[in-house]
Amino acid sequence: MKTLLAVAALAFALAASTAAAVQTTAAMPAVYKNCTNFNKKYPHGMGRVGARDKTSGVPVTTFKRSNRIFAVAMRWNRGLDRDKDRIACEKR
Repeated sequence: MKTLLAVAALAFALAASTAAAVQTTAAMPAVYKNCTNFNKKYPHGMGRVGARDKTSGVPVTTFKRSNRIFAVAMRWNRGLDRDKDRIACEKR
């Protein structure tokens, strides 16, 4: 009985340390933390194919278009597309 409890305690400790290691390695990449970092890599923003800029002024049309990259960006930080026009961090 004591052996079974010792094995269970060891398994619990190992699982807890593994979970802590997974959480620290799954940190958000710097490029997706905010629009300043995102625009260093994509100067005019990143949007889905067929997306149009929602604005009352001149719309941005020079953003990079990629459904895959946009989906990855939204998975890490939905705040990059504040106006929900399917273009992350658009700027002229």
